[in-house]
Amino acid sequence: MIDSVHFRDMLQEREIRMEWVLRTLDQPDRTEERADGTKHYLRKIAERDLRWLRVVVNVASTPPKRVTAFFDRRLRTTP
Repeated sequence: MIDSVHFRDMLQEREIRMEWVLRTLDQPDRTEERADGTKHYLRKIAERDLRWLRVVVNVASTPPKRVTAFFDRRLRTTP
């Protein structure tokens, strides 16, 4: 798997650790397949108050490419 420039920039800008990305890809809490050829991996990150990390991968490209990562504000953690 390769990384886009945008992906690397977003990790730095949003202070997202690569270990969280790898954990999300290896053991997602859920996934979403999209018609645009991307797959979204989601996982709650304990170190960030159980916020949902969304990692978007273009699975249609060869090799697959990590496109972006962000903490998804649309998803809420219920106490």
